[in-house]
Amino acid sequence: MESLRVLVVEDNAMNRSLLRTILRYRGHEVREAATIPEAREALTGSVPDVVLLDVQVPGGGGETLLRELRAAPATRDVPVVAVTALAMAGDRERLLKAGFDDYVSKPIEVREFASRIEAFVGARRGDRADRPA
Repeated sequence: MESLRVLVVEDNAMNRSLLRTILRYRGHEVREAATIPEAREALTGSVPDVVLLDVQVPGGGGETLLRELRAAPATRDVPVVAVTALAMAGDRERLLKAGFDDYVSKPIEVREFASRIEAFVGARRGDRADRPA
């Protein structure tokens, strides 16, 4: 898979570091934000291939940013993956219904995480390539 541009929105520095390390090891470009305002700034001028978004992030929460991404023409089709500690019964379904494209619960499976994100984005790219222009 070609290199991805990934925006990681995660308030926990250790979690951000882990995601950054995994993704960079696989050759992906990683931009980071610890808050919703930082995420908005990171999106200025550069649209990522995928956003990995913690649901409980300061500055408005992940679902707020998700709605903003879906409303903006430049980012409405960018896949957004919830990466969250919310792992109670029904959380996955609720987040997918809210508009997240995929869901990864914490703690992440380190050995599988990058492959899962790559496969997900690859499948989405294939879906887009099949759509008429």
